[in-house]
Amino acid sequence: MQLKNARILLTGASGGLGQELACQLTACGAALLLAGRDSGRLNALATSLGPSAASICADLERASGVAALAGAAREFGVNVLINNAGVSAFGLLENQEWAAIERVLATNLEAPIHLTHALLPWLKAQPQAAIVNIGSTFGSLPFPGFVAYSAAKAGLRGFSQALRRELADSLVAVIHIAPRAIDTPLNTDAVKALNRALKNQSDSPVDVARQVVAALRRGDGEHHFGFPERLFAWLNGVAPSLIDRGLASKLAIIKQHSPSS
Repeated sequence: MQLKNARILLTGASGGLGQELACQLTACGAALLLAGRDSGRLNALATSLGPSAASICADLERASGVAALAGAAREFGVNVLINNAGVSAFGLLENQEWAAIERVLATNLEAPIHLTHALLPWLKAQPQAAIVNIGSTFGSLPFPGFVAYSAAKAGLRGFSQALRRELADSLVAVIHIAPRAIDTPLNTDAVKALNRALKNQSDSPVDVARQVVAALRRGDGEHHFGFPERLFAWLNGVAPSLIDRGLASKLAIIKQHSPSS
């Protein structure tokens, strides 16, 4: 994928990873349409990136927001869609409000599928195009305390694989990225404490963005970042009972750090 002069729609642009992706992609010569919910941060980011960047505030949980963003993307001449917007919710499933679970599923799974569906005819008409879905290790290594998030990210991985196979005879590349934990404000104090207790490693947004850009340049399909997490994700695919037993030994720690509601 040629990034110089690419025109990219980036959702979740006002978040930690989104901002770093915007900066690195701009440095590669791409023009960006930045999408998110925080108009102030979006406008400030667009201004800092220069005249090749524009922004639009849209709620991807609403059909009207998806339609508005798809229309703006076509007007911008987008040939790359990066589905980066995401939310998480740490806690035992039985203790979580349904509204929080619904938001995790809507933002992490339904919104990327909906936006991709809206833009797919346009992207297929471009001489070169790509769809990049930012997933998570938890999509291949489902984790207690993150049931809804794991389900959504597993669904996003399945969507990416199926769509890539469906578009094999087209000029649209479909890329799925699965980072491990990223050190961003998305992590609550409870999540940070859990990661410390479990000795889970986190990567900086700078490093993850660099890996995403490299994967987009190569254009190949699926990437898992972080060791030993990608090994455990592979092992979960071939011998899930081993992961069941391994995570069972950590369940008491996860419950200890899980919010009560």
